[in-house]
Amino acid sequence: MNKLHSPTANIAKFIADFKNSDLPITTRKSIRLAILDTLVAGRYGMPEPWTRMVRSYVEEHKPASVEGLARFWGDVKAEVRPADAALVNGVAAHAFELDDFAAKLHPGAVVLPAALAVAEARGSSLEDLETATALGYEIMIRISLALDPNMARLRGWHLTGVVGPFGSAIACAKLMGLNEEQTLWALGLAGTQGAGLFAFNADGAMSKRLHPGKAAQSGVLAAELAIRGFTGPSTVLEVEDGGFLRAFSDHWSVDPILDELGSRWRSEEVNFKPYACCGSVHAYVDAAKQIRAELGGAPQADMLVRAGVAKVVDVQCGYDYIPGTVLNSQMSLRYCLAVALLDGEALPAQFREERLADPAVIDLAGRIELVPDAELDGLYPTHYAGWAEVGNVRSFIKDPAGSIANPNREAALREKANSLFKDLDTKSQASKLEAIVDLGGGSANALLEAII
Repeated sequence: MNKLHSPTANIAKFIADFKNSDLPITTRKSIRLAILDTLVAGRYGMPEPWTRMVRSYVEEHKPASVEGLARFWGDVKAEVRPADAALVNGVAAHAFELDDFAAKLHPGAVVLPAALAVAEARGSSLEDLETATALGYEIMIRISLALDPNMARLRGWHLTGVVGPFGSAIACAKLMGLNEEQTLWALGLAGTQGAGLFAFNADGAMSKRLHPGKAAQSGVLAAELAIRGFTGPSTVLEVEDGGFLRAFSDHWSVDPILDELGSRWRSEEVNFKPYACCGSVHAYVDAAKQIRAELGGAPQADMLVRAGVAKVVDVQCGYDYIPGTVLNSQMSLRYCLAVALLDGEALPAQFREERLADPAVIDLAGRIELVPDAELDGLYPTHYAGWAEVGNVRSFIKDPAGSIANPNREAALREKANSLFKDLDTKSQASKLEAIVDLGGGSANALLEAII
């Protein structure tokens, strides 16, 4: 394939030529809400132990006082390199399973930490940040779809870490003003850094929290090297020997990358998380809430509980629940359905240590029968669908509450922001942040000042 007409080259040209005015108003609004949601998730995740560990590592290697630094979200001063800020803030955004998701990955926790760190260091406008973030989201989602995310996931890849460097590199390249050739190099350097294994599911390890932060850091590095003339492979996506798509999937196609690029915005189709757990089990939380409403409360101990699952969801989330780490519970379909049936919610309170070992939750989780469902295989992950059944009461959810199919999605997202900031005893930050996002204009740094 002639590299001048390759998917990688076409992406580079699209990004380099793209202007702020090319971004549709509807996409800009979606990205503003995504920025709000990701900043809230990141600010909430900053005190978590895994975030503090990564932050401690970075703080041990602070640079001497120079210009062009960035801050950890919630801090007053910019004291670290943008790449290091992206690492920590990316971990924070994914720290408690509260960040957005689409196409089997988490774009917000990768793209925004990288983009905002570079925007802060360079004094970029909020409009430039929005455009760069939208482009990062767009290409990251499209490349995941090109892999066939179900098949790539079944090979054990965590696509947030694998595909994420592309999204962050694109956002940073746009903010840094890279030309077409430099953007092409940044894409190549991003692709060669893609990594992330689902092995964390075996024991609830913290590596899942690391993946988006590392992908964000890798994107900053890719753009910073490319602007200095450091080359990356110009056909990284499609080259036959060592190409990204072939390496990560046996069912790849370049079509989802370029089809309707610039006219259909996948970044408008992102799901936000009203619940603090894996996005693949949100449908079951919604179903549990509907079932509780019909039953008039939690199910009785003798009631049969079943849930229909797509194959990928069964592999990823269908394991027997045994109390362990927080992540074990957040990824467990059985735990999430059980606690939602008992509590009527799956908020951070349902995933704290004292709840994980509750005998009532463990008993109900152990009684849930998972049923393979071919119809769900066909829907997922275009629709994060699922069904649950308690006794004779059944609820099928095609699109969970955080999806664009929910007409009350924006109101719920804003309610989430207020609730999480209230948990941090900083409720006023939510209104400040919302005001900046709604008004638009001004500096990207205003977002950071609002969450101090």
